[in-house]
Amino acid sequence: MSPYTRLVSGLIFPLHERLKRHDSVRIRRELERSQWRSPEQLRALQWQRLQILLREAERVPYYRERFAQAGIKTQELRGLGDLPRLPLLTKADIRAHSDALRHPEARDLARFNTGGSSGEPLVFFIGKERVSHDVAAKWRATRWWNVDIGDRELVVWGSPIELGRQDRVKALRDKLLRTALLPAFEMSEARLDGFVAEIRRQRPAMLFGYPSALSLIARHARARGQRLDDLGVKVVFVTSERLYDDQRRDIEQGFAAPVANGYGGRDAGFIAHQCPSGGMHLTAEDIIVETVDAEGQPVPEGQAGEIVVTHLATRDYPFIRYRTGDVAVLDTARCACGRGLPMLKEIQGRTTDFVVTADGTVMHGLALIYIIRDLPGVRKFKIVQHSLSETEVQLVLDPEFDRAALPGIVQGFKRRLGEGVDVRILEVAEIAAEASGKFRYVISKVNPRA
Repeated sequence: MSPYTRLVSGLIFPLHERLKRHDSVRIRRELERSQWRSPEQLRALQWQRLQILLREAERVPYYRERFAQAGIKTQELRGLGDLPRLPLLTKADIRAHSDALRHPEARDLARFNTGGSSGEPLVFFIGKERVSHDVAAKWRATRWWNVDIGDRELVVWGSPIELGRQDRVKALRDKLLRTALLPAFEMSEARLDGFVAEIRRQRPAMLFGYPSALSLIARHARARGQRLDDLGVKVVFVTSERLYDDQRRDIEQGFAAPVANGYGGRDAGFIAHQCPSGGMHLTAEDIIVETVDAEGQPVPEGQAGEIVVTHLATRDYPFIRYRTGDVAVLDTARCACGRGLPMLKEIQGRTTDFVVTADGTVMHGLALIYIIRDLPGVRKFKIVQHSLSETEVQLVLDPEFDRAALPGIVQGFKRRLGEGVDVRILEVAEIAAEASGKFRYVISKVNPRA
């Protein structure tokens, strides 16, 4: 660790957090101790903190009414195994009862929203306790990779929140912390040239951003004959989208650095992060993770299900059994790193990353992605399932693309979705990212639960 990084991580950033009335420094230290506890000890800690959260939730108008309707007395719960008795919280619930979800003693809540990539943006509120825990969890995971706050960082991001706060105070803070932002909204050839030049100029110790954007930068640099593997990048953190194997390969080869996958969101919190041994560790001290089926019933570990989270640091605006819309598999193994933190075995994507065949079978979008992804001359693509009978394929093609391959794409889609499905191919000049700056290969407007 350089002297400057030691100064930032040990003094400047802690002072920054203290001025914001965040308790992230103390929490990070506790997390670095608790990560070595046994799974049994961590579950005991979860149960202890869950009891505290539920007592406070009974004072929240929304939960007081929901618990009463369900005949639930939280003091009668006997352990984590009773958690499925509590009602699920959906995005629709939050939209309909936003004010009723506030704790009566909540103060200084910050308004947040998701990007709305799968529909209407979700507006919710977060207190300083939740922010402190999320900052601490991310900080701990960063340090797993032998980098720290104060090491030079480039962030390839597209959130309107980050991009909308470029004031003098933030500019000074970013300069002190040695972090810089590259906006991921527009990924044109000229903009990509600028990104490569800026990365070479900055020579960051770490990169952070969307896997789609970082893999595109790596491929672009390779096509231009420009090196990014001689900059001393120690790790590339990716999050907010599903990480595909080819993206990991492109990024690792392009930057000569390992990729550390992260999973979470503004609504659900900092759920999981990959360690150098490969384990996708859950932030178990702060978040209880369940997996459920389409009807909301628990699925066994090792089977795919929708992620449901209970964030234990949300007293001000409780997130209890919140349906994320993401599909994943919980792991039953222990990681070679020795941490007792449970793990995710696989993150399959959002429920809207799945498509539904004409006969009602739910299928991961990868089945369609593989038909297109490796075709020579396909620069970008996007698949939109409008209905069971209509799917649209948007293609950005290079001049050398062989259009004789187009009927094969249609036939491949029909074999998977159904011969009667209308598969329309649109050749477009560009495919825009979502409003948040993320890019999604597959969007299905068909409800698999319908």
